[in-house]
Amino acid sequence: MKKMKRQVDVLVISDVHLGTYGCRAKELLKYMKSVQPKHVILNGDIIDIWQFKKHYWPKSHMKVVKKLMTWIGQGVQVDYITGNHDEMLRKFDGLELGTFRVCNKVLMDLNGEKAWFFHGDVFDVTMKYSKWLAKLGAIGYDTLIMINTVANWVSNKFGRGRISLSKKIKNSVKSAVKFIDDFEETAADIAIDNKYDYVVCGHIHQAQKRTITNDNGSVMYLNSGDWIENLTALEFTDGEWTLFKFEEDFIEVDETEVEEEELETDMLFQKLIAEFNMMKAS
Repeated sequence: MKKMKRQVDVLVISDVHLGTYGCRAKELLKYMKSVQPKHVILNGDIIDIWQFKKHYWPKSHMKVVKKLMTWIGQGVQVDYITGNHDEMLRKFDGLELGTFRVCNKVLMDLNGEKAWFFHGDVFDVTMKYSKWLAKLGAIGYDTLIMINTVANWVSNKFGRGRISLSKKIKNSVKSAVKFIDDFEETAADIAIDNKYDYVVCGHIHQAQKRTITNDNGSVMYLNSGDWIENLTALEFTDGEWTLFKFEEDFIEVDETEVEEEELETDMLFQKLIAEFNMMKAS
């Protein structure tokens, strides 16, 4: 008997960074197999084109892509919002292939309330004025993630559990904490000015759900976090937002569906690639 999947109205995932050593694709895939969403928002930095290397693309990373294809084949609306690490896709803004769409932002009505989805790198000063510095920082961050992986292996061997060196370092720097605060407040201020009820971002890898108030009103600020350190996503179901945190022991999936899904996905993937190549040629 197949296990029942959790029904989710809107699922938001960001900052997966497929194609990098720090990406936790296996955990993400396990989570994706446990839910059945109606609408998926990929809120930027899903594929890390900045650091993409032809020699590094594990099967687990491809399986995440195939799972997304399965959802598209099932008629699930999948919106790919571009981020800074996949900014090359921004030239395809507005591209639609079946229920898949590439865009720079999404505005959505959720039970009569307005939600604004975007990645968030537009608020990053280094992205606007010193892009080379931001790219250098990204490479350094990925290196730190690799060091963290080794440290976690050693820590687990001694029974001390998983640690996060990069997260600890980032949170210990006052300027980094201030940037996060400024980021959240800026997003909230713009959302309030535009009469939005929700503003949903990614980019800073800090999962969050809180109400922010200024002199002009209030808005619920949400951030989907990442799938490198925090392993988090946002779910909107029955009119409520939930911040999901991956835990290995309570994610159960039906492994019997994998072969059937992969066969269907391979056919859909080939069809979408053919359509995409036709659009580029025309």
